Amino acid sequence: MKNQATPYLMFEGNAKDALEFYREVFQWEVTELQTYGEADFPTPPNADDFIIHAKLEKDNLLIMVSDAFPGQGVTVGNHISLVLEFESEEEIQSIYNAITNKGTVLMELQDTFWGAKYAKVKDPFGVIWDLNYTKK
Repeated sequence: MKNQATPYLMFEGNAKDALEFYREVFQWEVTELQTYGEADFPTPPNADDFIIHAKLEKDNLLIMVSDAFPGQGVTVGNHISLVLEFESEEEIQSIYNAITNKGTVLMELQDTFWGAKYAKVKDPFGVIWDLNYTKK
């Protein structure tokens, strides 16, 4: 196998909003974006602006995003979270503030018994993020 597994986030018609939110919060770059309307794939006309596939990247990080095919729906739950490791207290604080500005705090940003600053948050699209900065 090559590299780590790539997280693929599925949304129900609001993937463009999620991409913009993640681009702004994490300073990631949208490197690919194709809508159902641009794809050579039969879809209902009301889905033309939905995203069939997009990529967010920064350095070695890659996350893929799309909207579910119309009528297939998405179930958002707590069975998956994405862990992000940070390089400074300033960086984790900045991301924590940006997500919780529109999202929900599941665990406040705090010092932990494992020697890290850590928080668990849910963004406005239902994705759960574990934010971790291991102190040196």
